[in-house]
Amino acid sequence: MKKYESLTKAELTSLLNELEANYDEMKRKGLNLDMSRGKPSPEQLNLSNELLKIDIFTAKDGTDCRNYGGLTGITEARQLFADILDVPAENVMVAGNSSLNMMYDMLSRSVTHGVMGSIPWCKLEKVKFLCPVPGYDRHFKMSEFFGFEMINIPIKDTGPDMELVEKYVSDDAEIKGIWCVPKYSNPQGISFCDETVKRFARLKPAAPDFRIFWDNAYAVHHFDENNHDVLLNLFVECEKAGNPDLLYVFGSFSKISFAGAGISAIGASKANLDFIQKSLANQTIGFDKLNMLRHVEFFKDLSGIKSHMKKHAAIIAPKFDVVLSCLTKQLGGLEIAKWQNPKGGYFVSFETLPGCAKQVISLCKGAGVTMTEAGAAFPYGIDPDDSNIRIAPSFLTEAELGSAMELFVLCVKLASVRKKCEEIF
Repeated sequence: MKKYESLTKAELTSLLNELEANYDEMKRKGLNLDMSRGKPSPEQLNLSNELLKIDIFTAKDGTDCRNYGGLTGITEARQLFADILDVPAENVMVAGNSSLNMMYDMLSRSVTHGVMGSIPWCKLEKVKFLCPVPGYDRHFKMSEFFGFEMINIPIKDTGPDMELVEKYVSDDAEIKGIWCVPKYSNPQGISFCDETVKRFARLKPAAPDFRIFWDNAYAVHHFDENNHDVLLNLFVECEKAGNPDLLYVFGSFSKISFAGAGISAIGASKANLDFIQKSLANQTIGFDKLNMLRHVEFFKDLSGIKSHMKKHAAIIAPKFDVVLSCLTKQLGGLEIAKWQNPKGGYFVSFETLPGCAKQVISLCKGAGVTMTEAGAAFPYGIDPDDSNIRIAPSFLTEAELGSAMELFVLCVKLASVRKKCEEIF
């Protein structure tokens, strides 16, 4: 295939007419497919159905999980998360189904009561958060909800631009946190390199209440047991650097067991956990210990989780192959797009020519395929280049995904040719 950049006016015009006709034909197929979120498929959810049949009530230490109490979660659930998150069990608190809920609570607590004795953020003139981009839209939505000023930090293949992070954090006391999805990042599928993790641990914040929100959502979500990324342990590195209180680590079973009925956890220093528990005691007497117990009985240990995740990989990896194969076959060599080839996670990050992403999303929607809105992976929904698109392969069947990708690459080509025609004519 010839690069679009090298096409003559006549060739571009001919190609535009051909692509417009192909698009009209796709519209007549009446597709109605939704790949807007990274939801597990029914087949993935079915993997955990046996969990619902577990009817024991007593934890190993004799705790009746049907009753009140146990603010930090049952011991064996704390150990299960400790193994996933690489945090000592005594530094883990297990909660309800949503790690996002825990993150929201951390922000809300900081706004109303400060962080471990600091001035409550609501009394400050301004609160700022660093946002590696493209990133997780729900992180940014939470920050926007609380009125924080968000600052874009570009992500490289090694993780966030640490020179920028270090400069902002050390120079500006109004910066109170940074969002991170450190392994198979949402949406790029990038894992932070060892040096990036070490530099996070060595940060010297101007604000004593600065925290790293380390959302390790995809800690065990790789496609190939023999070829996957390994993330350096930030909790250990922070202790080595004398910064144990710098970090909140979050995780959940949302994409391990049931997306809406898993368990979640936070890992943090003893000082951080003591502060959290003191506040949390006014909010709840304890979370759902029966669900914690069910998860422990079903998965047993880290080995059981790894075995279970191989079953997930067997379902989801072929779907990523469909996406990546289509992109390579249809767009490779045209120089109108770039994309990541992740080893795990739930997304493929795709870059169009500047100024084309919104049009691609609109074209897809017009022909029956709904995708995440262009710009969603940036604070305030504003992608300065209008180029990033998040592809979520997990929920559709492979056949449906094939149809969706056929339309997607057509829309990318059409938007790109229209852009080239605008520039030339």
